[in-house]
Amino acid sequence: MKAGGASNDYEPAALEREAQRRWRQAGVFTADEASGKPKHYCLAMFPYPSGQLHMGHVRTYTLGDVIARFQRLQGKNVLHPMGWDAFGLPAENAAIKRGIPPAKWTRQNIAHMKGQLQALGFSFDWNRELATCEPSYYRWEQWFFTRLFRKGLVYRKAAWVNWDPVDQTVLANEQVVDGKGWRSGAPVERRELAQWFARITAYAEELLAGLDALPGWPEKIKLMQRNWIGRSEGAAIRFPYLKEEGAIAVYTTRLDTLMGATCLLVAPQHPVALAAAKGKGRRQRQVAAFLAECSKVKLAEAELARAEKQGVDTGLKVRHPLSGKPLPVWVANFVLMDYGTGAVMSCPAHDQRDWEFATRYGLPIVQVIAPASGSGDECDLQQGAYTQKGVNVNSGEFDGLAYEAASNAVADALAAKGLGERQVNYRLRDWGVSRQRYWGCPIPVIHCEACGPVPVPDADLPVTLPTDVDFTGLGSPLAQLKDWVEAPCPECGAPATRETDTFDTFMESSWYYARYASFDAADAMVDGRARYWGAVDQYVGGEEHAILHLLYARFYHKALRDEGLLDGDEPFTRLLSLGMVLQGGAKMSKSAGDAGDPQALLEAHGADAVRLAMMFAAPPEQSFEWSEEGVKAAARWLRTRLWRQAMAHLEGGPAAPLDKAALTDAERQMRRLTHATLAKCEDDYGRRLAFNTVVSAVMSLLNELAKFDAATPNARAVRQEALETAVIAMSPIVPHIADVLWHKLTGSHLEDARWPAADPEALQTALAQLVVQVNGKLRGQIELPKDADEAAAVAAARKEPNVAKY
Repeated sequence: MKAGGASNDYEPAALEREAQRRWRQAGVFTADEASGKPKHYCLAMFPYPSGQLHMGHVRTYTLGDVIARFQRLQGKNVLHPMGWDAFGLPAENAAIKRGIPPAKWTRQNIAHMKGQLQALGFSFDWNRELATCEPSYYRWEQWFFTRLFRKGLVYRKAAWVNWDPVDQTVLANEQVVDGKGWRSGAPVERRELAQWFARITAYAEELLAGLDALPGWPEKIKLMQRNWIGRSEGAAIRFPYLKEEGAIAVYTTRLDTLMGATCLLVAPQHPVALAAAKGKGRRQRQVAAFLAECSKVKLAEAELARAEKQGVDTGLKVRHPLSGKPLPVWVANFVLMDYGTGAVMSCPAHDQRDWEFATRYGLPIVQVIAPASGSGDECDLQQGAYTQKGVNVNSGEFDGLAYEAASNAVADALAAKGLGERQVNYRLRDWGVSRQRYWGCPIPVIHCEACGPVPVPDADLPVTLPTDVDFTGLGSPLAQLKDWVEAPCPECGAPATRETDTFDTFMESSWYYARYASFDAADAMVDGRARYWGAVDQYVGGEEHAILHLLYARFYHKALRDEGLLDGDEPFTRLLSLGMVLQGGAKMSKSAGDAGDPQALLEAHGADAVRLAMMFAAPPEQSFEWSEEGVKAAARWLRTRLWRQAMAHLEGGPAAPLDKAALTDAERQMRRLTHATLAKCEDDYGRRLAFNTVVSAVMSLLNELAKFDAATPNARAVRQEALETAVIAMSPIVPHIADVLWHKLTGSHLEDARWPAADPEALQTALAQLVVQVNGKLRGQIELPKDADEAAAVAAARKEPNVAKY
């Protein structure tokens, strides 16, 4: 299409360039806090600038754009920003592999990916663009960290981590593959390192309760967070040593099984295990060898549950807190140091992991719970543990008590002996926020021998990340930069050293939504504009972020609220959690070489065709198999159905005003379909977020319109209304072609349009459905004009074969 729209041919490349040029020039998507319109904050999770978009990006940002454009048609003041989650390990890997500085590599990728996003016609307010690697952004992250430090919400402690001895960095559990580093392939070791933590557990109860106040979140996502937080009600129990002072504390949620405890199991990192490994005796050597084996790799918790249960006897014994019987203490590979106390009571008859352990090592298995009468449950301890709640047996004074009564009675008995009390526990652990990597936000702390860790003063922020560094591939280069590392202590002035760890990148993504609202604030992390925009009205992103990112962002928001920086309790009011884009049944990914760069499709078919194919493929929450054939089909439909029908209509000149009183039955039916489509699309966009059915509804409308005879002026007016409806209904999905067609059909621009209300009169049908009964029994159903009299109804009923025979 030529500039200015002089051609009637559909040329998507030229048409889309011209539409995007006009949008930029007119500032169509610039958000304005002073607009006076009701606000709508629409946000899709920002991308990591890896080099090019993939089809997962296309799906996420098209969905967000569709929502933002529909809300503009609703008369809302829409904030729809974009930025870059720019820190992270891949940039360091690129620096090692390609010999290019991470900052340069990252900014090159941002430039390329930004061009691709713009080519797709997304309605982002690019004035608010941010990159988390810019000091103007991470300065405020550092500033807020120092506030959390002073409030005791961040702290430093030694913790066991996965250590890659080749890359010389800490690895997350997900980066350990078959016991080896995901990049280096080296066997991973367990090391105890000093790490920084954010005290997310201080908000555990609020994070859990807050899920009930999020009706706009999918239940599946809320359930995942509930399980991750893992609130449990149980008791802390102390098992006194048999021959020494002191006791080993355990936490259990099954107090009713206490009488079936046959030993204690401690984690390999538990102080009891470490003490038992000291010495030169045979048993000490056995324990030390077992701990050394356990230190080689850390499996994720889910993998531990499936792994072979292994352990070693420490030789220590404790007393059962109620029966007084001596119990052995073992080290077990499946006990987690970071859950509860790092020690558990082993009740093999009623816990499957304990049963497997006891069976392997020949430890006693004592049944103390039996199936309740009438439950239909069976207990066969030869085959496995009986884990259901039932009735106590072999439990002395607790025999015959059901679960709740037994639990209460055991808790009272422990309290009377001073050896236990009820307790609420959480699976959630504090968030480890430090990484031994270079390309990240420097942690604003100076270590002084006299003063300990001291936060960097506000006047010295940001602590900028040096960019002139050499990469060897062995650990972070920051520790080698003497001039950067050495700094005076802010409190006593003595020589001290900077923290050389950098922040986990989830720190940047936990508050970016608030910074968009105050994108250019030079003197504050956020300002009053963040209160104007408030919580994100619609958040869009992949289901894989259900736990960590969304949980960390909720925690961060509550901490910002408590610092007086934000209002409200939650950052995201409504969440659209997306399924994956698949190819061959697997998630498309750059690492597998099948990420599906959209560039070739954009050049061949245009952005609208790519967007339409992506939205028509499946409902947003469902995963689907991607096919480029869908883009070709979308391009054909845009050309042959939407564009050609509109052009054919426009060749007849302007349509006359619609005369509702003069409508024929055919015209009335066409109007009814038009307004039913309009009402359905409004519901699909606003309530259901089901954009594939928007497309199918408009396709059906245009199919019927193609058969509609528009020979009279009033029929042309009906067709004009149907075409306008089709164009505005499709405009959030295919904005470029809709922009041009709307201007041709109406003479105005879409950004000035409002979503039309469906005409209730048009939606009314002229026919009525009547059921026919003979002698009180249903014999048929007929359709008649609403003004038909009784004689006409009886006559029509008698013509029905199933009625006539009665």
